[in-house]
Amino acid sequence: MTAALTTEQTKHFVQRGYVRLSGCFDRQLADQWRKLAFERMGCDPGDPTSWTQERIHLPKMNLVDVHDVAPKAHAAICQLAGGEEKISGPLRWGDGFIINFNVGAQDPWQPPSAISPGWHKDGDWFRHFLDSPEQGLLTIVIWSDIEPQSGGTFIAPDSIAPVARYLAQFPEGLHPGEVRFGTQIEHCHEFEEVTGQVGDVLIIHPYMLHAASNNPSGRPRFITNPAVSLVEPMQFSRPGGDYSLIEQAVLHALEVDELDFVITGKRERIVPERELRQQRMLEEQKQRLGQ
Repeated sequence: MTAALTTEQTKHFVQRGYVRLSGCFDRQLADQWRKLAFERMGCDPGDPTSWTQERIHLPKMNLVDVHDVAPKAHAAICQLAGGEEKISGPLRWGDGFIINFNVGAQDPWQPPSAISPGWHKDGDWFRHFLDSPEQGLLTIVIWSDIEPQSGGTFIAPDSIAPVARYLAQFPEGLHPGEVRFGTQIEHCHEFEEVTGQVGDVLIIHPYMLHAASNNPSGRPRFITNPAVSLVEPMQFSRPGGDYSLIEQAVLHALEVDELDFVITGKRERIVPERELRQQRMLEEQKQRLGQ
């Protein structure tokens, strides 16, 4: 496998939990999909009074293969996972945008910190274990230019260790309705605001805590955050130490060379209310577009 990431980038991922890639896909695709998104919602991009919700998570209407539209991002994801064969299913991105129109626009902007609201770890569709394959990586795909103080996602690069320690306490697994990942932010001291240009992609470790921010800029922020699933659960005690970079990041965070971990509960797929709600939303939008 040809390395897509430099030694410095892989080191940054292991130590800081993420890697940033610039110019991964064409701006024209983003422009087309954002225009369609406003049509789907029945909103006018030039009229903020038509933005009836502060924030909305659209269902996916269109899909593209990451290998075709963003080969650099595809290669980097494969490298972090330990090879394309380690990834479950083809990688596809859709237009299920998370749009921050003007969340908290009336409030003064505050930089990310432990007291910022809403810190969380994604994953409402599976029972969580330390080695869960359902979310091997998380991506933040930037579909609109995000300037500082414009609704960019907050991340906590030093959250991998506390989240890993938390998960390791529950070999029986945790239902997404009972997890309290956000409480682990009290152990974190490093916080960053995600900004960038259309086509930029952040590939993030699945244990990275993140949060929404307020957007007083007057510009809607468009991102997607598709997860990358693995074929098999992560392993932290491999013969010869042949760990993926995802696994290395966990071991580095816990300051151990290996870790024996065996689940005692049953892996479980969950259908969240979000999926049902988005299916209803998709049907409404198709009717609006006459499909």
